[in-house]
Amino acid sequence: MNGLDLVPKKIFLTKGVGRHRHQLGSFEIALRDAGIEKANLVTVSSILPPYAEVIPKDRGLKYMKPGEIGFVVMSRNSSNEPNRLLASSVGVAVPADRSSHGYLSEHHSFGETEEKAGDYAEDLAATFLASTLGLEFDADQSWDDKEKQFKMSGKIVRTSNCTQSAIVDKNGLWTTVVAAAVLILDDTLPIEASATVTQMTQTGMQPVPGTQSALHLHAQDAARQVDAQK
Repeated sequence: MNGLDLVPKKIFLTKGVGRHRHQLGSFEIALRDAGIEKANLVTVSSILPPYAEVIPKDRGLKYMKPGEIGFVVMSRNSSNEPNRLLASSVGVAVPADRSSHGYLSEHHSFGETEEKAGDYAEDLAATFLASTLGLEFDADQSWDDKEKQFKMSGKIVRTSNCTQSAIVDKNGLWTTVVAAAVLILDDTLPIEASATVTQMTQTGMQPVPGTQSALHLHAQDAARQVDAQK
């Protein structure tokens, strides 16, 4: 990351559930289930930056370094009431014009199925974006109807959600669910991940799209270090 450039280049979605006799313990286990427990997480509000690439979780985790400050849009819910249904969800709305920003939304609830909570979060994100773009719509319409209308406008290209639901343990263990959009500021891969790309290239395998440019940046950094020592 160069200087104070705090505009995320990529994001990925993840979710998890944890159970423990302590509430904090259940949250830690949920973060582990989501794969983001090694970062110092800072929650932020809900703008999808222009041009930010939405990437798969397995690819996104390769950009995270232990102990780093990681910015997330996160939904979190906990309970120790036996057999209670709880859910957390993050919704995403991406504009067709990628020079414009999109929206991320957070929603958590009790008694909602995973599908219902996910639809609600997705509806929120799409509605925020539609109002920004000046699209007219009936706020009381069902999400299915609004989704068709938004996409027919040609101004919203994609909506989605990442949702985790769970039923609290019958013996009253604390249960926590999390859903998060993880914002990646520094889109250069750590050395270990770059080495993996090199090995894949040497064996004829195709690296994940986007990692070749990151490998090139690491090569440039190495070259600059050599020059500085001369």
